[in-house]
Amino acid sequence: MPRPQLALLVQGSYYAITGLWPLVSMRSFEAVTGPKVDRWLVKMVGLLALSNGLALLVGSRRERVSEETRVLAIASIFAFTAVDVVYAAKRRISPIYLADAVAELALLVVLLG
Repeated sequence: MPRPQLALLVQGSYYAITGLWPLVSMRSFEAVTGPKVDRWLVKMVGLLALSNGLALLVGSRRERVSEETRVLAIASIFAFTAVDVVYAAKRRISPIYLADAVAELALLVVLLG
């Protein structure tokens, strides 16, 4: 599997798994990430992450990565990283989200590499 497709496979899988997590077990999700005030919002973000993940998984199966798939992958990385860093710095979310930011930036390096 070519490197861009492998990167999309990893990113898509990561988003699908992390998106499903609060939908399947909010209790374990909160145990790791901290308590949430608006669980509906957590579930909505989970569904959006899952949606992005599924789109990236489909894109990873193509012989050539489309421009649309590449834009979705990179824009998602920037969006998740920005939220992780800004709101962890403001102490609105747990510092554990900085681990997600590191994972996101590693995905970006692979995608652009």
